[in-house]
Amino acid sequence: MSDRRLIALGTSSQVPTRERNHNGYFVRWDDAGLLFDPGEGTQRQMTHFGVAAADITAIFLTHLHGDHCLGLPGVIQRLSLDGVTHPVDLYYPASGAEYVQRLRRASIFTETATIREHPIATPGVIRETARFRIEAHPLDHTVESWGYRLVEPDALTLLPDKLAALGLRGPAVGWLKRQGFFDLPDGRRILASEVGHPKRGGSFAFVMDSRPCAGALRLAEQVDTLLCEATFLESEAAEAERYGHMTARQAARLAREAGARRLALTHFSRRYQQAQPFVEEASAIHPNVIALTDGATVSLRAARPEQGRGGGLT
Repeated sequence: MSDRRLIALGTSSQVPTRERNHNGYFVRWDDAGLLFDPGEGTQRQMTHFGVAAADITAIFLTHLHGDHCLGLPGVIQRLSLDGVTHPVDLYYPASGAEYVQRLRRASIFTETATIREHPIATPGVIRETARFRIEAHPLDHTVESWGYRLVEPDALTLLPDKLAALGLRGPAVGWLKRQGFFDLPDGRRILASEVGHPKRGGSFAFVMDSRPCAGALRLAEQVDTLLCEATFLESEAAEAERYGHMTARQAARLAREAGARRLALTHFSRRYQQAQPFVEEASAIHPNVIALTDGATVSLRAARPEQGRGGGLT
């Protein structure tokens, strides 16, 4: 059974509150562990919510404002302290290289972990494995900022009854999967599409500090889950524009226009005590909205529109 879920380590914006830590989001995608925007306190939040340093295989920074990166020194030092042996890839805006180096050397420690840096300067695919690819696209914030999009390739599920009717088993099925067809002894060519049905690959988008923009739309296009900042309510739309953020309504419009199946709101300003108004504002536009709390776990399997309305986690 594959394991695909989002764990919200922190959901506040610039200033943490009693209930919300600085940003931090961990995505388990089968054997990959993807850490996004580790803000201050991420190490402790990992302990609270069951994420080990050894689980991390890659780290992604959208930009170098403190609430999105001040947890990086502790996480990197923890990788060495815990003796993590696999390399960890670090993706960040190329313009922030100076700050990344400062964060990596913020204090004295013995570095044994292997950190492979990947500064991002152009949009497109930045990571590709046999199971998924990750794209980066520019956002519209007050400093250079990038969002990320994970997409799994579509697959074909072969149907046992159709295979059995044709006498296909064992190595023949293996050939059919690999090359997309199999030639029977009587000369007939069986196409994989004739004995299976398509299975759409999973997808996830991470859109943090940004105004609505083309890059955010590209990231969110047809994804199962869009994790999107909603720093303000629409009553503070002018402030959102000034500081390069979105309101809950703008996030919902983005999700609707992009065809995202589920919208997960986060990065709330400390001025708001409750998240329910964000859900209500966004739900008037998009039918499947949740507001994240610290420690929330969200399935990253395909979302059905009726599952998330009203703020429930699935």
